[in-house]
Amino acid sequence: MIERKILASREEWLKHRSRIGGSDAAAIVGLNPYKTNTDLYLEKTGQKKSPDISEKPYVLYGTKAEEHLRELFRLDFPQYQVQYFDNNMYLNSKYPFAHASLDGELTDEDGRRGILEIKTTNILQSMQKEKWKDRIPDNYFIQVLHYLMVTEFDFVVLKAQLKSEFGGQIYLQTKHYFIERSEVEGDIEYLAEEEKKFWKCVEARRMPNLILLDI
Repeated sequence: MIERKILASREEWLKHRSRIGGSDAAAIVGLNPYKTNTDLYLEKTGQKKSPDISEKPYVLYGTKAEEHLRELFRLDFPQYQVQYFDNNMYLNSKYPFAHASLDGELTDEDGRRGILEIKTTNILQSMQKEKWKDRIPDNYFIQVLHYLMVTEFDFVVLKAQLKSEFGGQIYLQTKHYFIERSEVEGDIEYLAEEEKKFWKCVEARRMPNLILLDI
């Protein structure tokens, strides 16, 4: 059974984030450049606090920009119905260890359900821009696989705003990436299995083996 919960406030939403969320998933398979699977284990077992980055300028920018980028998507892609539910949380009885919170929900002209994921990124080095060239960076790809797993929706559109500054000028590049569930079923199954194994470690209070990020 799949359930969409709407929490009363952001504070309530934060309290309910005890399961594996989309931003956690990449760490479990060693693809989060900022957090290891053992860091995540310590957080989920209450032995370590997740750093609070909610007041960081880039996080505040992303939070405030999201609603405007969602409306731009609605204007640019009128073939989709776009919905958003504040403080939303999806649960799926097949995956009792996971939850998903979406930036937007889509319905296409054939009635298929989809996910809208919005990213804002400051490009400080050319290497960062390369990560977005013709593909989604690995950690964000794992995140949308997680959302497909929990919601069982048919597709994802990831809208990315890449922001850079040069010579006192701000440059914005917007990219859209389209993923069909049917093309990534094997990846979703792999991720579900890895998340299940990780959660067994959490329940047993048994530290998983460290997975190092390939550089």
